[in-house]
Amino acid sequence: MSYRHETLAQGRWRQFSLMEQLAHVGSEVIRAIKWKGKDRPDYSREAFERALELLELTVADPKNHARLRELTRLQEALADYFAGENLFRSTPGNWQTYFLGFSYAASLQNMLPQAIK
Repeated sequence: MSYRHETLAQGRWRQFSLMEQLAHVGSEVIRAIKWKGKDRPDYSREAFERALELLELTVADPKNHARLRELTRLQEALADYFAGENLFRSTPGNWQTYFLGFSYAASLQNMLPQAIK
């Protein structure tokens, strides 16, 4: 399989915590939403595909095994919003709120001294 994020796919992704991984996924989702709002479906699709790739790497990370149900539901909901009929009735605000928490948690986590981690 060919990856856009080749170095991450080769193992670097697993060095990130789940909070960091989902914060990165979220940044791509937010990009996709912004491009969708600017009527640039091509850029939106590319950002969505990058988000899905990062989410697939997150699902494949063994440390996230206990979160598989949540992660696969997230994949389903994202696919529904960007490529499906939006049966879950997601909104840009829902996605921003959801991923903001991970960005905030990852920022706090990175601010802690290494000894506390």
